[in-house]
Amino acid sequence: MEIIRDPGVCPPRPRGTAVTIGAYDGVHRGHQAVIANVRDRAAQRGLETAVVTFDRHPASVVRPESAPKLLTDLEQRLQLLEIAGVDLTVVVPFDAERAEESAEEFVQTILVDCLDARLVVVGADFHFGHQRRGNVELLRSEGDRHGFAVEGMELVGADWHEAAANGRVSSTLIRRSLIEGEVARAAALLGRHHEVRGTVVKGDQRGRDLGFPTANLEVPEQIQLPADGVYAAWYVRANGDIHPAASSLGRRPTFYDDQPHSLVEAHVLDVDLDLYGERAGVQFVERIRGQEKFESVDELIAQMHRDVDRSRTILDAAGR
Repeated sequence: MEIIRDPGVCPPRPRGTAVTIGAYDGVHRGHQAVIANVRDRAAQRGLETAVVTFDRHPASVVRPESAPKLLTDLEQRLQLLEIAGVDLTVVVPFDAERAEESAEEFVQTILVDCLDARLVVVGADFHFGHQRRGNVELLRSEGDRHGFAVEGMELVGADWHEAAANGRVSSTLIRRSLIEGEVARAAALLGRHHEVRGTVVKGDQRGRDLGFPTANLEVPEQIQLPADGVYAAWYVRANGDIHPAASSLGRRPTFYDDQPHSLVEAHVLDVDLDLYGERAGVQFVERIRGQEKFESVDELIAQMHRDVDRSRTILDAAGR
């Protein structure tokens, strides 16, 4: 997949493009349905398939106090778009100046000048431009001026079929599922297990002292974590190796009363690996239990053995 990170410097698109636009956070099943539609339309017309997205969530600029946590970082998003079969992605830097840009200016600079768009496919409720004044109706008006067609798609459910408002796949619904610890429900909406990524850092070595060494993942603050608890999970190394794991997400209440934020710790099963300093991901498969405070270390260790056994059973059944 070709990636353009400076929309002001775009190679010519002699075939023209079929384009969809959005934050595409999570590249969930609803997004995948839109992309599949764009790919079909592009193939029929001999066009390239293009996605226009942003280097950060626009809400983090226009209303940072209420900006949502992210389901994917930019690197993940681009990888998922490539897997979805996109030919070209334009990553638009979103800052205060871009937030002031009118919908008409966005159409001119991105869709016309950069992409030579011939077809634009967006959700029926799509809004863009300064104060979100752009919509499907404005896009159609601009398309008449610039020579591109516009299709507003009704949003879909997890089965890719058109759905009522309360059954539509959305990043908001997925975030809510994760906050509630419903990672299996989130996976059904995403079309894959929710994965968080970060760098493995040294912790206080408590896991190793207890007989359960863990990889402590330093996850960026803006990434959405599931609810605190213990999860059966897959540990994904940067080289592509995947290992079963029991992952704890929480503030370790047995030992601490004042931890400022939750930690992601993964105990990789059946292998002893040197993981410090590597980039890795944890994919949450099933929540085993909530976070608990134990009266003694022995009680904690006994529960950890049960958690590992339960994780192994779940992951053996899930397979890869």
